[in-house]
Amino acid sequence: MPYGPTPETTPTAPASTATPRVVAPSRRPRVTPGRSPGRRARAVRALRRATPALLAYGAVRLFGTLVFALWARREDRDVWHLLAESWDCDWYLKIADKGYADTLGTQIDANNLAFFPLHSLLIRAGGLLVPEPRGAVGLAIAVTCSFLAAWGIFAVGDRLYGRRAGVLLAVLWGSLPVALVQWMGYTESLFTALTAWALYAVLTGRWIWAGSLAALAGLTRPTGAALAAAVSLTALLALWRARGARGARGARGERGGTGRKRMLLGAVLAPLGWLSYVGWVGLRLGRWDGYFAVQKLWRNEWDGGVATVRTVQDLLSVQRPQLFLMMVTATLLASVALFVLSVGDRQPLPLLVFTGLLLLIVLGSKGVYFPRARFLLPGFPLLLPLAAALSRARTHVAVTVVVAAALTSAAFGGHMLLAWMGPP
Repeated sequence: MPYGPTPETTPTAPASTATPRVVAPSRRPRVTPGRSPGRRARAVRALRRATPALLAYGAVRLFGTLVFALWARREDRDVWHLLAESWDCDWYLKIADKGYADTLGTQIDANNLAFFPLHSLLIRAGGLLVPEPRGAVGLAIAVTCSFLAAWGIFAVGDRLYGRRAGVLLAVLWGSLPVALVQWMGYTESLFTALTAWALYAVLTGRWIWAGSLAALAGLTRPTGAALAAAVSLTALLALWRARGARGARGARGERGGTGRKRMLLGAVLAPLGWLSYVGWVGLRLGRWDGYFAVQKLWRNEWDGGVATVRTVQDLLSVQRPQLFLMMVTATLLASVALFVLSVGDRQPLPLLVFTGLLLLIVLGSKGVYFPRARFLLPGFPLLLPLAAALSRARTHVAVTVVVAAALTSAAFGGHMLLAWMGPP
């Protein structure tokens, strides 16, 4: 496998180096069919190893949420409504209650077919257990998935750069300027959790898991196409390499054939979620380009980044630009710089493909500008150069950077929902 051991092997101890480490596979004792406690024990060990990352992530997000809550109370704003029922939260709640539109219409920013279905389906399922308020279910899903995402992010960082880098990666993700969205009834936490574990599955050669998680991500957000491409491309490349190695060594028997079938199945599964929803929208509207027609009504079309460049130029030429939009601009520019560093660090192919396509989709759209920092929240591999550098720095340097990031995140989180008079 190109990125480490398969499920039949175990990794060596993590190393903290400047570039992703190469793991030499070693044999693991054979597991008998009925030996499920071994899997549970491994899951417990993995959770115990991730505990510092989860605790640090929870502390950062709890601090940011408390700052926001106190700020909102001071301004006599409804904290619950803002976190669980405002803006896109309301769209997903209404889809869970009433379903999707069955016509295209002509009204701008009004057709709910633009919103992918998995989050609303989970809200509807959770509503069977907690009928009212529905917002509580959406918020619970987001918070729960944020910790699953932090765990998966830690796992990726730990595998590539060591445990300390994994902890810092999870904390940095929780300290982004718009990280308050992670604890709102939005899809970013769900999508990031699926993305992180799908990428981890690719790195460890679990192709069916990778394809299945990518398919679910494709039912969550439009940018699931980027994850599907990353998983499928990596699986097909691994399959091609495996066939070449097989030709050089001769037949390897049934196990080698099974591994190749899993690679192919993972590559096929990955895009099915995104394709299924886009195809279903086309059938529902009676036109093959139905989903893209809906996106056009939301002014989300790809122009190669022309509109983005013009917006940045306009903002920089204004004497007093809005603070939130300047933060979005800084996030976009920093993301491009971090991607260049990621390429220089020779990150594994699936991470580079995912973040590269994510940036291409976000920067290349001529849709609304203000939510683009939020759209980049799932791109946690972009933070790997920072996490790796901080893992090698002295403790007081790492702590200072993390504290500064957490304070900045708390300030921008409150500003985003209380001062910026628009969606996050």
